Amino acid sequence: DKGSIFFADATTGSNAEKKGQISYEQNNEIMTFFTNHTKAMEIDAAGHITKPLQPAFLVYPNSTQSNMANDEVLVFDLEVYDVNADFASNTFTAPVTGKYQLNTMIRFGALDSAANYYALFIVTSNRSYLFIFDPDFGQDAVWWTVPLSVLADMDANDTCTIQVYQDGGTQQTDLDSGTGSCHFSGYLVA
Repeated sequence: DKGSIFFADATTGSNAEKKGQISYEQNNEIMTFFTNHTKAMEIDAAGHITKPLQPAFLVYPNSTQSNMANDEVLVFDLEVYDVNADFASNTFTAPVTGKYQLNTMIRFGALDSAANYYALFIVTSNRSYLFIFDPDFGQDAVWWTVPLSVLADMDANDTCTIQVYQDGGTQQTDLDSGTGSCHFSGYLVA
């Protein structure tokens, strides 16, 4: 058995269209919420909530970026998933105002020990978040992995990119490619 409550966009007459719906399936004990005829949220018998339209993405670089320039926007051109299609051209664009969990992990290759420092940035329209380190390891490092995460406030249409800055030294550093070495992900939390 299935019961539903409908919400119309007009109160009477032929203009009344059922745009919203709350549905409950007694056999499966699943409650479903629809907006504009599209499933927006489902709650199962155990209380698990799924939101199939909730913005979320996971991307990787498809090839190595060699000898990166200062303030270079990192290229993430391999999408694992992009719910709601909010990621394009190395940039995430917030579809609605909210708090977004943003995560990146970058594996650098050929770090220059003569550089004063390296900085990895999550750059949003509102502010930037950074991880900074001094690569003075006594020799050039073959690999160095840097993680960075933040719960960022973003307004609708704000953007987010990942950038790298190297102060001093030789621009010899590479961004490694591949799904296990670098990624950029995010999702709407609240």
